[in-house]
Amino acid sequence: MEIKTFTIRNHTRVGGRGGGSAKNNAVCYFWKEGKCNRNPCKFLHTDFPALSVYHRNFKQSQASKDQLKKSLKYALGENTRGGSLEDKSNKSSPSFGEDLPRNCPLYSAKSWSVLKTGSHGLEGVNNQESSCPGADDLQRKCPDHNNVLVLSAGGGGSEDRIAQNCNVSATEAEGLKRIRVQKYIEDSPKDKVISTTEGSVPEVETPRKDQQKACEQWLSDSCVEGKGCQYLHSWFQGVGFSMLAKLSGHSEAVSGIALPSGSDKLYSGSTDGTVRVWDCHSGQSVRVMNLGDVIGSLISVGSWVFIGMPNVVKAWNIQTEADFSLHELVGQVYAMTAARDMLFAGAQNGVILVWKGSTESKNPFQLATSLEGHLGAVTCLAVGAKWLYSGSADSTIRVWDLDTLQCIHTLNGHADAVTSLICWNQHLLSCSLDQTVKVWFATDESHFEVTYTHDEYHGALVLCGVNDAATKPVLLCSCSDKSVRLYELPSFSERGRIFSKQVVRTIQAGPDGIFFTGDGTGLLNVWKMD
Repeated sequence: MEIKTFTIRNHTRVGGRGGGSAKNNAVCYFWKEGKCNRNPCKFLHTDFPALSVYHRNFKQSQASKDQLKKSLKYALGENTRGGSLEDKSNKSSPSFGEDLPRNCPLYSAKSWSVLKTGSHGLEGVNNQESSCPGADDLQRKCPDHNNVLVLSAGGGGSEDRIAQNCNVSATEAEGLKRIRVQKYIEDSPKDKVISTTEGSVPEVETPRKDQQKACEQWLSDSCVEGKGCQYLHSWFQGVGFSMLAKLSGHSEAVSGIALPSGSDKLYSGSTDGTVRVWDCHSGQSVRVMNLGDVIGSLISVGSWVFIGMPNVVKAWNIQTEADFSLHELVGQVYAMTAARDMLFAGAQNGVILVWKGSTESKNPFQLATSLEGHLGAVTCLAVGAKWLYSGSADSTIRVWDLDTLQCIHTLNGHADAVTSLICWNQHLLSCSLDQTVKVWFATDESHFEVTYTHDEYHGALVLCGVNDAATKPVLLCSCSDKSVRLYELPSFSERGRIFSKQVVRTIQAGPDGIFFTGDGTGLLNVWKMD
């Protein structure tokens, strides 16, 4: 019987003499009995099913486009029946209504190589021959490898072989090639980065990781993505610093860290009500003191360690083991600092308590005065030159004269609670929940102005200054997104980030470029600037 190919409604199909348009792909009953005399007949005059090969028509309906994309699964080497692409036995044509599992690779590792741009646009495609779906029994010529549509010596791409074996034009083959590119992009895993150029097939690149964010699942030991995860699997990123140790023991947030000068012990306080003493050589906790209440702050001055708690500051001499309790009804003590033989403590009620050292009584600390003015809790304190700076939840910074203990300035640059203050050279650096870090400069004793504002895009919680190995100043800034940024000063160029399970609530600088961070889980990390 004579076989020929013709096109009806953008469909390429096989028919016999007298066969008309297909109706549900039904074969003419009378034709099978050799009695049909209709020309044209609305039923098929062939035993072969209609081919699912479409001429490219970019203006076709959306339904036709969807069907065409499904048909291309076979051309792209996808085996929807689950069989191997290398299996050359005679099997039924794949069903285009079945979707390929999302975890199935687009290319078979053994029979496909990575696609790359070549002199003709395509290299390294499958070596095995493809055929038009549903036309395995048709007699066709083998692909002509000298044909311009065959783009590699190892065998043409599937869309090119369709063009040869199904009489598709070169323009239509180019359209199929474009669809193949689109199909590849749509079905590629989300963690892959696909780059394409006009008229070329995309290359598969190494997944690009987000260098600004650590995988939260990895931090919690629950990530299952492995190397394919788009986020970092690391506690930090950047150069010029490294992690030395992890000290675990506290069950709640670390609220204060102190390394007394000349001591080989590290002291940490936590909201779990305990103070831990760590051996700096072994990293082991050698002593735990349960104080029975939430610790809001902890600092060291000489041989003294001061612990701020609700309505009391505890003073402990680490050499003589003497301890004193300084009681005042002021609420939680959030911040402490010392200068000129005076201890300053910022409290929840907005008051700054001042104790002076004394040798005339058994208690070496005598309450001298209280500094009032803030309308919210005093959250941070810093001393620079002849001034005491205090930051508050009322969004203001107050400047106090250390000689007179009088407030001489009120700085109103922040729009939310001021959370941390440090002094750097002749500048004051402040951070706030308004997501900014501000640099202040005193033009004279009567005027302070903001010389620079750095936007963080997250609430800034803690500031700390350290020097790197080249003695260059580096600013550490803890943010509410559970990271600590490292900035070079004065440029504020970011040089790295530290990640944690919960926000870092305290940072303390140590000797020789060492610094410590304590987060909300109770974990204390030791770092060093290289």
